[in-house]
Amino acid sequence: MTESERAPIPGYLYCPRCGQQDSPRGAPEGCSRCGEPLSYEPPPQGAPAAVVGAQDWPYTALLPPVPPVTLGEGRTPLVPSRCIGPQLGLDLWFKVEGANPTGSFKDRGASVLVSVLRAMNVSAVADDSSGNAGAALAAYAARAGLRARLFVPEHASPRKLAQIGAYGAELTTVPGPRSRCEEAVRKACRDDPALVYASHNTSPYFIEGLTTLAYELLEGIPELGPEWHVVLPVGGGGLLLGLARGFSRMGRAGASPRLHMAQPAACAPLAKALLRGATSPEAVEPLATLAEGASIPKPHRGRQVLAAARASGGSAVAISEESIQRAQEKLAREEGILIEPTSALAPAALSPLMADGAVPAGAHVVAVLTGTGLKAL
Repeated sequence: MTESERAPIPGYLYCPRCGQQDSPRGAPEGCSRCGEPLSYEPPPQGAPAAVVGAQDWPYTALLPPVPPVTLGEGRTPLVPSRCIGPQLGLDLWFKVEGANPTGSFKDRGASVLVSVLRAMNVSAVADDSSGNAGAALAAYAARAGLRARLFVPEHASPRKLAQIGAYGAELTTVPGPRSRCEEAVRKACRDDPALVYASHNTSPYFIEGLTTLAYELLEGIPELGPEWHVVLPVGGGGLLLGLARGFSRMGRAGASPRLHMAQPAACAPLAKALLRGATSPEAVEPLATLAEGASIPKPHRGRQVLAAARASGGSAVAISEESIQRAQEKLAREEGILIEPTSALAPAALSPLMADGAVPAGAHVVAVLTGTGLKAL
């Protein structure tokens, strides 16, 4: 079945760069005119509700109107800091995304992406991933009854690879840099017409699932606004975009919290660009980093991420390996929260952001802890 033959869903796709619109069919990766990754706009609220299963999404009216494939993702804990916040003089809260079904925030995006593709009659999906996104796609594909193939770098975490395999996905390890995984998955999709590239980095539907984090934060902190700061790890930047879109959709455009990105100094194309005032990611040569989930030297949605962070009034920091490790240990020993190294970028960024003046003393801050540390033991 070709992309044009797949069943469309309500709403429309549009290019954030040139404005071109199209009907949502298949899994388009970019604008046919300029190549920019597309965004999805659901039909207005009040449109006929889709038939849903026994379990519904908490924010169905704000998501694509398709029957949901869900494992109960979301509704993760929002925990006040016991030690780190008082030590820094911040009103600090942790959003513990490691409590999601497969252990990371990627479940939010995978749930919506797989739901949309199943509604389009897709039978097999593929992606390239260093771990968490692959595990999420494998789990939700299994839930939906879809075949899944994952292409992973050979240096990926053995525990994450074991998790992907446990869901029944076909695993292919690829030697060399992460970019080779993307080349391999594209070739596989060309060779197998039934296989759809369900890219968590370029799919407009994956981003829609990430908007739910914004809705939850607004629900848990009704006063959330410009005087609040959200600090989060950034690799491809999908979560930051999801937050920005979610706040905008809830009428917070121009009045959202400030979104601050934390990247490993070993691979910080977005942080460097934001600090330099650039509109496109900085060219970098990635080095080895503990925060492997944020090591993306050429983020596909880089222009969009930079624009969203800048519009929120946010800033950026590049974090050393020593600081990543120290923050991970501190969270476990002083707060009782076990996180993976990529998640540790958020708490590690707090002191530098305060030193730069981006986050003032006494500020209200949410640090998004994107994944569990159980996979990193």
